Amino acid sequence: MLTKAQIRSKILLRLKIQKEEDRNRKSKLIKDKLLRNKVFKKAKIVMFYIAFGGEVNTEEMIREAKKAGKLICAPVYRKDKETMQPAIFQDHAKLKKGPYGVLEPVIEAYVLPKDLDLVIVPGLAFDKKGRRLGRGKGCYDRFLPTLSENSSSIGLAFDFQVLPLVPTGKHDVSVNKIIFS
Repeated sequence: MLTKAQIRSKILLRLKIQKEEDRNRKSKLIKDKLLRNKVFKKAKIVMFYIAFGGEVNTEEMIREAKKAGKLICAPVYRKDKETMQPAIFQDHAKLKKGPYGVLEPVIEAYVLPKDLDLVIVPGLAFDKKGRRLGRGKGCYDRFLPTLSENSSSIGLAFDFQVLPLVPTGKHDVSVNKIIFS
């Protein structure tokens, strides 16, 4: 079996070489599946990641979710606390690069993690059981356990990111569901 590091480098390469039109086409298919998802439909407060490095694009999903009247948050990394906080993502919010190069909202009006109904989670690799391999910083592994037991998490991935088995350690946190295309 491949190590986490080997999987990361393979998937990062696949994300980098994937054609932009394929990324957009698949992201749209994933968006359509997400919008039909029961948990998503019921959720009132949803945290989306801001895509970077070839990840499933969430821009259109965020727009549609706002149109549907949902309160949208995006993670802001708090270096002092080694954790992420859900910041309310206003229309036309300015974005800045966070500590790991991920875009974050500049406006800092937060909601509590336990108030989130749904968290849309990025990942480099997932398996069918919801096990997830991130970029190795542990941000989501520390964040997901702070949600309420009524909150749900959905990982978004391209088909090549869904593996038969993702190696995990005791600190790795799985997602409830994966939507991929």
